[in-house]
Amino acid sequence: MKRRTLATLLAGTALSPLGARAQQPTAPVVGLLSSRAPAESAAHVAGLRQGLAESGYIEGQNLTIESRWAEGAYDRLPVLARELVERRVAIIVAVGSTPSALAAKAATSTIPIVFVGSDPVRAGLVTSINRPGGNITGVSLISADLGGKRLELICEMAPKADVVAVLLNPNELQAEAQKQSVQAAARSLGKHLLFLAASREAEFEPAFATAASARAGALVVGNDPFFDSQRGRLIALASRFGIPAIYHIREFPAAGGLMSYGASLADGYRQAGVYAGRILKGARPGDLPIVQPTHFELVVNLGTARALGLTAPASLLALASEVIE
Repeated sequence: MKRRTLATLLAGTALSPLGARAQQPTAPVVGLLSSRAPAESAAHVAGLRQGLAESGYIEGQNLTIESRWAEGAYDRLPVLARELVERRVAIIVAVGSTPSALAAKAATSTIPIVFVGSDPVRAGLVTSINRPGGNITGVSLISADLGGKRLELICEMAPKADVVAVLLNPNELQAEAQKQSVQAAARSLGKHLLFLAASREAEFEPAFATAASARAGALVVGNDPFFDSQRGRLIALASRFGIPAIYHIREFPAAGGLMSYGASLADGYRQAGVYAGRILKGARPGDLPIVQPTHFELVVNLGTARALGLTAPASLLALASEVIE
């Protein structure tokens, strides 16, 4: 009978099914596609990680996140989306704006997509909120339709403003919807609107100078990922020109802007993380209804109000979710 050496036994073990079972499974890769910049999105990505953790997925342990950032350049999104598809990620989380989701949808019909954006039906992402179908679902922040409410709130803070400027990025898909929302509110309030356009940083200062020349007493800044990535610049210009401004997310007043009104972006990312975790566990994206916000937060920075010579009315402060001293 032939003797089996130790080397032979070890070799047999390495090739056995038992040895194959001992190999660790590869952690899934989540592709993050954002139209924004990484530095100003840190708190929001933390929300995404929190949502994934709530579903049992922790980056560095049983999950990898691979990111692609357009940094406000929407035309880069299709290329970045294709890179994630070629990387064969398990799921794409498209955030920052509707163009991110559209780029992801155009790049793949098989890899699941979870988006954070505005109105997905109006944008053509899905045909139904309740059953989106296909490989896509996500979180709608319904921000475009809140322009009228923001106009109402900034006029309550600055009641002497007869002319209100509205800054929009014409390249943002929801710009027209935002414009219509503000126009409808302006007719009810009897306010004159001055629409300003900016799609590059160099256009910000001329826009503010135009608003100041027209004696605009307030400013509504449209919700736009490019504007979000430039919030420090926008806040500084509003301060320099002395124009009370309202924005769409709390990160603006937290950084020194006057006020904001909208859904929590960090919580939207968290909900996207929860959905991504459910899909990684086997749920079909097309069966998951689009998440819609049930709460909108009004944030007021009283220090900025005082610097602008404004007194926040008690009725406004009573509505605030957060008051920054």
